[in-house]
Amino acid sequence: MVRAVAESGRTDEIALYTGNDDNIVVDLLTKFRFCSEGKELEAQIVGGLLGQWAVWTRKAVDLLEEIKGARSTGLVSAGLLTLGSQLTDANAALFDAEHNFAGCLPGIHEALRRQGLLEGRWCLDPAADLSVGQMNEIDRIWKAYPHLRDDRFISGHLDEWIA
Repeated sequence: MVRAVAESGRTDEIALYTGNDDNIVVDLLTKFRFCSEGKELEAQIVGGLLGQWAVWTRKAVDLLEEIKGARSTGLVSAGLLTLGSQLTDANAALFDAEHNFAGCLPGIHEALRRQGLLEGRWCLDPAADLSVGQMNEIDRIWKAYPHLRDDRFISGHLDEWIA
């Protein structure tokens, strides 16, 4: 798709968004270059429509700003790439990649419940729940990556939002 937009000559008119939760940071950092009919073409993804951002949205905004800064300077830190791999790990736990995403909605609800945004992880389908072992994975990533979460932002606004 990125190549097709570049070849169309409309990269200044069409905003490209990634939907690749497993490669969020790299997709946003990469300047795609193609050679077509003897011309070098460039295109860049400018944002993301990602399931991962169903949670930790404030941190997503912060991450996008950090990525934009790295793109403008051309300097990508190892820390930014590390964040990308950590997001992929967290995403796998929340979205239940191990069980073909069967616990996806309950996983998202569990993250929102832990932040005080939901009272439980109930779904429209009463049988929908976390997959076997998914809670252990969520516990693991919750402890491993507190810097990915936006707990402070949410706790600072929760009373206001609930009112």
